[in-house]
Amino acid sequence: MDFGFTDADDGFRAEARGWLLEHGEAGQDRRAWERTLGKSGWIGLGWPESGYGNRSATLTQQVAWAEEYARSSAPPRSGHIGENLLAPTLIAHGTDAQKSRFLPAIAAGDELWCQGYSEPGAGSDLAGVRTVAVREGDGYRISGQKIWTSLAHEADWCFVLARTEAGSRRHHGLSFLLVPMDQPGRIEVRPIRQLTGTSEFNEVFFDGASARGEHLVGGEGGGWSVAMSLLGFERGVSTLAQQVGFARELGRVVEAAVASGAVLDPVVRDRLVRQWAELRTMRWNALRTLGRAGDAGAPSVAKLLWGGWHQRLGELAMSVRGAAAAAGPVDWSPSAAYELDVLQHLFLFSRADTIYGGSDQVQRTIIAERVLGLPREPKGVV
Repeated sequence: MDFGFTDADDGFRAEARGWLLEHGEAGQDRRAWERTLGKSGWIGLGWPESGYGNRSATLTQQVAWAEEYARSSAPPRSGHIGENLLAPTLIAHGTDAQKSRFLPAIAAGDELWCQGYSEPGAGSDLAGVRTVAVREGDGYRISGQKIWTSLAHEADWCFVLARTEAGSRRHHGLSFLLVPMDQPGRIEVRPIRQLTGTSEFNEVFFDGASARGEHLVGGEGGGWSVAMSLLGFERGVSTLAQQVGFARELGRVVEAAVASGAVLDPVVRDRLVRQWAELRTMRWNALRTLGRAGDAGAPSVAKLLWGGWHQRLGELAMSVRGAAAAAGPVDWSPSAAYELDVLQHLFLFSRADTIYGGSDQVQRTIIAERVLGLPREPKGVV
């Protein structure tokens, strides 16, 4: 098989950098970059099926691609939710019609997705869903609110976990629906301004939004098993690519420590070496568990490792700069834009690392119950 990666890596790096210089990183331009990737078949390498406009790739080739993408400083992805979460879920649980409808559009970079899981008041408790979907004709009417919905302001579609059985509780009576976002007056997206001044996350309000019956995945009431299957796809090759970015950030912190003279402090040197050693350990753990099925604790262990590591790196980034870390890159004024340098952004954004994607407390509960076999934690009534 001619995968076409090894001979093209330098060309891809040049293309990625040239594209960034020409277009920047605005949402619409990021959509254009998804289409650029799709034209060459670079979307969907990890799918267990090909034939949707995507290339086939072994696990080793997927790792090579993901790490090279990260090293190339290629543009941020807008399509990873559809590519890495929804698509494998549709391949596992979707009908032939659903796969034929949605997978080619994802592979081409033409349709972007967001994830309608988390809700206000439920924290990291996914079974605490209150959004309802009522059968109406051959489809559903959806009402409720989702929160912390990544990239909802750019998405064309949202996969929504909603309660379709009146009076049901916890994981019973849930369904997995594919919902178009272009429904003025029925779907409202409100960006959430973060400490960093950016708004990757959003609140999404559904007020009678419609979903077609043919876009129900896994059957009515089968949403919990589909949702759990999807969460299993959140780990894997992307973790190794993430670590390439972490190494780049660690390099910047080391440079800052040298520039400030903080590296002369033996305590700081010890912290820097510890960060490096822990990053290497995370890499070997990711390689050890890569492609392994049925390991209930592996995703939770990985999340605990990288969430805490990245948060400590952000704290170290401020520590090595001393008092200078409190000053922004431009003089402040009431009319000035909210600006941070790269290390300040790292520090503030990483405060959320131990919360999003399942808080540390939730990950430890999963390990306790599913791996160690400890008594299950009592759950409140929804």
